[in-house]
Amino acid sequence: MSTIQSPCILVCSIDMKTGYCFGCGRTGNEITSWMTYSHDERQTIMDGLEARMETIEQKPRRETRRKRMAREKAETSS
Repeated sequence: MSTIQSPCILVCSIDMKTGYCFGCGRTGNEITSWMTYSHDERQTIMDGLEARMETIEQKPRRETRRKRMAREKAETSS
C-alpha cells in the first residue's frame, strides 16, 4: 500500500477572501476530494500551493493565556 502525499499541516481554516486554507493553500473542495484525486492531479495542485499561500493574508494568531500572562508580567516588571 502506498502513502498518499498531502500538504496538510492540520491548520484547517479557510480564508474567506481567497477561499484557500491558511495551513496548506488548498480549497475546501480540494481538501474534501483529495483522496479521490490521482497522483498527477494532486501533484498539479501541490505545484501551485506556494503561489497560493502568498496571496493569503496571514491569520492573526490568538494570544494564549500563557503568553498573555508572560506579557502582563513583563509589563508590570518594567
